[in-house]
Amino acid sequence: MSSTKVLLKAVNDFIKQSKWDEAIEKTKEIIQKDPKNYHAHLFQAFCLDKKNRVEEAETVFLAASGYKPNDPQPWQGLIKLYQRQSNKKIKQYQHAALKLAEIYRDANEMYKCQDTVDKFIDYVRTQGERQQLVEALDLILPESPIYPALEGRVPHPAKTYETQAKIVEEEEKKRINTLIGERRSRIGSRINEVTLEVKREVYHSSRLGYVYGQLINWLTDDELRRTYEEKLLTYCHERLVAWPPGEQKEKEADIVRKLANDMVIIRHPFRFAWELAINWQDHKDIKEWDVTILRQYCSFFPESDLTRVIMAFLSSDISPFPKEAKPDTDATADDDSEEESEDDDGGGAPTSYVPLTEEDRLVMISEGISSGDSLFAYRLVGEYYQYLEEHESNVELMRRALEFVKTERKKTGLPFRNTEDAYSLYLGTALVFYQSPRHHQEAKSLFDGVLAHDATSTAAMIGVGLIYEEEEDYDEAVDFLERALLRDPNNLRVRTEAAWVKALKGNFDMARAELDACIPLLSKKGQSKELLAQTQYRLGYCIWNIESSRSARKKRDGAYSYFLAALKSNLNYAPAYTSLGIYYADYAKDKKRARRCFQKAVELSPSEVTSAERLARSFADDGDWDRVELVAQRVVNSGKVKPPPGSKRKGISWPFAALGVAELNKQDYPKAIVSFQAALRMSPNDYNSWIGLGESYHGSGRYISATKAILNAQKLEESGEAEVSAQDSWFTKFILAEIKRELGEFDEAISLYSEVMADRPEEEGVAISLIQAMVDSALSSLDKGFFGKAIDLAVETLTFAAEKAPASLKETFNFWRSVGDACSLFSSVQGRLSEFPTEVVRQLIGNDDSLPEYQILADVDGVGTTVVSTLGIFPENETMGVDLTKVMHATILAHKRAIQSSANDLHAQAVAYYNLGWAEYQAHTCLPAELRKKATKYLKAAISCFKRAIELEAGNSEFWNALGVVTSTVNPAVSQHSFVRSLHLNERGAHAWTNLGALALIQGDLEVANGAFTRAQSADPDHAHAWLGQGLVALLTGDQREARSLFVHSMDIAESSSLATRRHYSVSMFDHIMSSASEVPVTELIQPILALSQIKGLKPQDLAYAHLSTLFQERTGEQERAVPTLESICSTLEAAYEVTESPETLRRFAIAKADLARAYLALGSNKQAIEAAKMAIELSSDENDNELTAEERKRVRLSSHVTMGLAQYYLQQVNNAVASFQQAITEGDGNPDVACVLAQVLWATGRSKAREEARDVLFEVIGQEGGSSHVKSVCLLGVIALLDGDEDSLDAVVSELHGLRGGESNLSSEEMAEIGEVLRGIAALSGDGEEDGERGAAQADVMFHPWLPHGWSELAGVGDGDEAEGAAQMALRVAMKSVAPRGDLGAEELARAYAGTGRVGDAQVAIMVAPWEVEGWKSLGEGVQASTSS
Repeated sequence: MSSTKVLLKAVNDFIKQSKWDEAIEKTKEIIQKDPKNYHAHLFQAFCLDKKNRVEEAETVFLAASGYKPNDPQPWQGLIKLYQRQSNKKIKQYQHAALKLAEIYRDANEMYKCQDTVDKFIDYVRTQGERQQLVEALDLILPESPIYPALEGRVPHPAKTYETQAKIVEEEEKKRINTLIGERRSRIGSRINEVTLEVKREVYHSSRLGYVYGQLINWLTDDELRRTYEEKLLTYCHERLVAWPPGEQKEKEADIVRKLANDMVIIRHPFRFAWELAINWQDHKDIKEWDVTILRQYCSFFPESDLTRVIMAFLSSDISPFPKEAKPDTDATADDDSEEESEDDDGGGAPTSYVPLTEEDRLVMISEGISSGDSLFAYRLVGEYYQYLEEHESNVELMRRALEFVKTERKKTGLPFRNTEDAYSLYLGTALVFYQSPRHHQEAKSLFDGVLAHDATSTAAMIGVGLIYEEEEDYDEAVDFLERALLRDPNNLRVRTEAAWVKALKGNFDMARAELDACIPLLSKKGQSKELLAQTQYRLGYCIWNIESSRSARKKRDGAYSYFLAALKSNLNYAPAYTSLGIYYADYAKDKKRARRCFQKAVELSPSEVTSAERLARSFADDGDWDRVELVAQRVVNSGKVKPPPGSKRKGISWPFAALGVAELNKQDYPKAIVSFQAALRMSPNDYNSWIGLGESYHGSGRYISATKAILNAQKLEESGEAEVSAQDSWFTKFILAEIKRELGEFDEAISLYSEVMADRPEEEGVAISLIQAMVDSALSSLDKGFFGKAIDLAVETLTFAAEKAPASLKETFNFWRSVGDACSLFSSVQGRLSEFPTEVVRQLIGNDDSLPEYQILADVDGVGTTVVSTLGIFPENETMGVDLTKVMHATILAHKRAIQSSANDLHAQAVAYYNLGWAEYQAHTCLPAELRKKATKYLKAAISCFKRAIELEAGNSEFWNALGVVTSTVNPAVSQHSFVRSLHLNERGAHAWTNLGALALIQGDLEVANGAFTRAQSADPDHAHAWLGQGLVALLTGDQREARSLFVHSMDIAESSSLATRRHYSVSMFDHIMSSASEVPVTELIQPILALSQIKGLKPQDLAYAHLSTLFQERTGEQERAVPTLESICSTLEAAYEVTESPETLRRFAIAKADLARAYLALGSNKQAIEAAKMAIELSSDENDNELTAEERKRVRLSSHVTMGLAQYYLQQVNNAVASFQQAITEGDGNPDVACVLAQVLWATGRSKAREEARDVLFEVIGQEGGSSHVKSVCLLGVIALLDGDEDSLDAVVSELHGLRGGESNLSSEEMAEIGEVLRGIAALSGDGEEDGERGAAQADVMFHPWLPHGWSELAGVGDGDEAEGAAQMALRVAMKSVAPRGDLGAEELARAYAGTGRVGDAQVAIMVAPWEVEGWKSLGEGVQASTSS
């Protein structure tokens, strides 16, 4: 012990010297010797504290406090230690302060005890958080162990609890808002869910409810206590709402209910508590509520919405509560209660307004429910609305109430079973009567839901019975109604309804007796007049059906008297008006009064289907479709027409059909479609609805659907299910024809129209439709290139119009427009002008120029009936011009007649002027080019027409576009303005943009033109002329390749009647052929030839393009077609030259003769070829004449000399042929191709001198600049050297050919094949072995040009076995990859590649590809022979 004291003294010395480490070491030694030494632990903790080793110090202090529990020093040390750590150790500080205070309390040092607590609370107030202050204040509350010692020294517990309540309120509110703000930004979060989640989390650890409870217990101020009672109730309700479903939520609901009921018991005027107490009651009947509480609520809160509802209900006749004898303002007072004055001060004065009339009551109850949500209020209003039969309002209200009760159930966890059942019964009953029977299915589900857990519910059974009654399931209806009647035998409404159901079953006698028994009871005072009127009507209905003879029904004292009695009881009872209307219409023969009855019935109730149908038919007979639509729509909206799912009642289709017809008359096709579809769903065999549906589809552009609908109608006709006669079935054919016409199936449409016309020849609508269909078909055929069909249809149209059309039709606009369009087809297809039916047109037009319609613009265009009526025979060269003039004049006169026929329709008149303008302009464009250089009379008339059309309809963009077209050559400024105006009206007008671009192109502004054409392409990518215009721009800027691609595209998308696209496309393709280094495949020449043939059909007098077509035909080997065309051109040009002596005509004649000579030569007509060539040479001999350019003269003469030379050679005139070739070489500047031909001719003579000359000619060609690359001449020299055995020349030729084959020269596949053939021939005839030489040459061919098939084919020919077979297969594969569109390999080469495989199948393909190629037939023969022999 002494050693311990020594050590403690040493520790004390170290502490005095502030040697903390040494002191700590000494204390450790002491503790090691005496682990429970109190002073050692105290000194060690003190030293550790000085070293700022707070955690160790805290541990040691706590250990020391355990050794001397009543010594304050360890706790004092801990408090100082905690104070230096700010708010980190406040909880530990509180524990230490409590322990220290208890020590002081036990030592009876009350001052130190209070000081310790006060210092701790002040420390927490300054250093800690607000929540920590709340916990700190627990030390001075009654629950604290030191409170008895501090009582009277610290604030009153109420004050402390109030402080805690305020802090917790603020902190929880702040925390809730903070957490909501943080979590609501999460993806997928919803504010309502986040709020509930946060409140649940906060309330789970909240002590606010406990604080409120303790505060209420300790408060002495009644007013403040009630304030906190209100806060406690509000807080507990919020906890209840936030809590999830479960046992805890039920406990919370019980707490809230108890708090609210307690406030009601003490009559504390806190509105929230009273409304909870009232609304949370869940009784089966309204009478189970305590009326005293209800009246007290109204006294305390007279301005609330619930008060309005309660007061209105309590004052009504259906209130189950006793009425107050007299409103007494002092009745709510309790003179002996001190609390009453406080309530009055809170606004509880009995100032409620009591409604005196039904109107006031209805207004009051409506205002109360419209601005507030209350379970009890909804229930009262539902009951009241049901009493007033305000079914529509009740449906809306009860739907809202059911949603509200679901929300309240979710919020509170209370079941509210009886309340929900009441709402369901109110809603179901309202749905039975509201728009009956639309909502019966929903109503029945509501009633079934109630009956599922309350099988004795009278209201539910009545509701189900009414539904079965409406669904015509009378047995079930009687069952439910009688069951309800057993539970409530005095219910007259159920009684009369049960009797009525029996009447509906057909048991009129029993129903009459039961209804008759109810009449006296209902006639008593206080009974419903509406029910009395209904019963009287139903009794009359039974009598009407029992006494069904005409005489009985006409009696005024029979059923009629009961119908009138029903109206006397209730003037607004609609079924009585219906029955009276039937009586007046069918028996009293008073249609005026009947219509008034039906109209009144429909006005009162749209469910009166019988009245509505009769009224609609009456309006339809008058043609008043607006009223028909109104009546039908009212019936549809009533819900009566569509039976509910599963009902036995049939649907009523006529309202939908009537709506469809009315909407069809208004051209509202989408709505008409919906209406007819609805009608057909109810009546699938309704013939008229199928026709109406077809018409509606047709009007809306849905032609496929329209076709199906009309075909269904025709099926009904054929099956006999449609009540329509054979004579009336024409309309379906007519509609089907209209549909086919819109679909572009003109042939079927014309056939159907013709069938109808055969039965109804005077039907104007069918006749005009037939004419228009034929014209449309003709125009479509024209665009598709069927020119002959177009003309045939035009002739048929004109013939029908003149001979078969009804006379009255000839006074209509569409008739003359169609006639004009039919005539104009002949001006478009001028190749068929001779077929123009002049006599028929003369019959239509007449010959009276004095008619007013023919005087329109007659002074401008000078067009009359004279030309059309002209008879006689004209010279052949004038016939086409005369026929064309007749066509144009007939077209113009027809459109003038259209103007006269449309005098009463401004739009039609504007269109007629527009059509006439185009007819005049077409006449202008048909004139010769030299006459079109100035403004002709037709052009002036066209301008006048378009101006007049614009005057009549200035907003039509097409009219402005047309004016821009016709003024483009006369006044470009006006033309530009017109196009701009057209585009202002329709910015997407592709035609206007294209025409504006063409105008800019004419004026030389290529940039503007290109921009306009681009805009046109954007507006309509399929507008061919926009691409054509851009091609012209590319052509003018020198981009030939781009121009050609644009021309090709425009040709692909243009109509066949577009001359411009075909002209430019053909010319561009010919230029491409002429400039192409290699030979163009024949496949690329087919489309230009087709385009030129179409030009010939459209405008046969266009000789330039006819001439161009012969040049294409020359390249395709169609000389037999080219020769007649060229002969015709030459004769036409010769005749024209004799008249005009024009140098241009002579130039064209010379070129045509040169081309004709070549055509003759190709056909083998050598003598004619020589004659034509001589004439071409003579016409081009004088260089001083300026009709031919130098280049043209050179080409004509070269062609003519060569043609003449070849013809002479074939006629065995060798010397003359040589002379011609030599002349050709001289004039052709040593043309190498001509030289090669000359060499071949000289060599063919067989004379040594001639052959020598042939060698010289070829050497001269090679000696020319670039002549060594001329394949033909080098190959000929090689052949000659080979035949002569000239080894030196042969080596030179072989070397040159190898250079050509391996060089970078752009040789065609034919030239490559020719080089290979010569080299293989040389190799075969050389001395190195024939077979090896040929194989080597073929292999070299393959090596240099593996993509060409001829090398592989030759290798297959000289090889054997697998090598030959593989080479043949490779030749075929290469050939297949070289044909169009990937290459330009010809059909012959491909056929030879197929034939080279030796297979029978490939031989057949070779024959199919090129039947004129011999190799295919040979291969097939060899294959068949081989298979036969095997």
